[in-house]
Amino acid sequence: MLEEHYEVVIVRYGTRTTRRSDAFLNHHFYGIPDAEFTVDYFLWVLRNQDRTIIVDTGFSPEAGAKRNRTMTLHPVDALRSLGVDPAGRHQVIITHGHYDHIGNVRELPNSELLMSHREYEFWTSDMATRRQFAHFAEQAEIDELVAADRAGRLRFVTDGDHPAPGITIMELGGHTPGQLAVTVETSEGPVLLASDAVHFYEELEQDMPFISVADLPAMYAGFDTIRALLTERPHHLVTGHDATTLERFRAHPGELAGHAAVIGLHDERRLSGSEHARAGS
Repeated sequence: MLEEHYEVVIVRYGTRTTRRSDAFLNHHFYGIPDAEFTVDYFLWVLRNQDRTIIVDTGFSPEAGAKRNRTMTLHPVDALRSLGVDPAGRHQVIITHGHYDHIGNVRELPNSELLMSHREYEFWTSDMATRRQFAHFAEQAEIDELVAADRAGRLRFVTDGDHPAPGITIMELGGHTPGQLAVTVETSEGPVLLASDAVHFYEELEQDMPFISVADLPAMYAGFDTIRALLTERPHHLVTGHDATTLERFRAHPGELAGHAAVIGLHDERRLSGSEHARAGS
């Protein structure tokens, strides 16, 4: 049986400018001068001839404006540009419960949501209301997850699960209690979508944790797990917020040019949403 491959589309939908000291935990420990720092925001689409899987849904316009984030492209418009119907029945992997990863769950009303049980339990607990955690979440968006669970649309996954052939879940914790990463097989080799297990390439290279940490030893252990994986079987590493991400991979040639990059190709007819529609699919 042939190995199943996917096209991985990396979509940048938002950005902000901050300081390095606002991005790295105890930045002054490292002896690196503080400076202006760009944080970008992404979602990811995995697809082949058989299925489309969405990884995270981005922040909502309301939650972004509340935190002075710039939305450069609405995540739902990005999906439509890729020929993905928000009302369709897809799988959506929720890597964790922060506002910039679950902000548009309500716009995907018929999709199955996949999430760590540990993550779900945390965000529906009293602990999640503490200021250091609640700052990164929107209660109305957590309520959407609860409603999806009650409707039978939420499925819990854990480390090593395969929600589809060629897709493997990694549960790393650290940034949040049940932070997920996703490995994806492509025609150009495996891809590791680290999401916020690694926000920036520098975070892994310099062993510099992000400023928001639920469990620091678990975050360091996650770094070690990812380094071991990259050594044992090299992957294309895609981090959660690095502003150089789109420069590191092939530019998407369709309607999302300038907003997206792509790894692997499964069908040249699906380079853009309009081309996909013209192909009659």
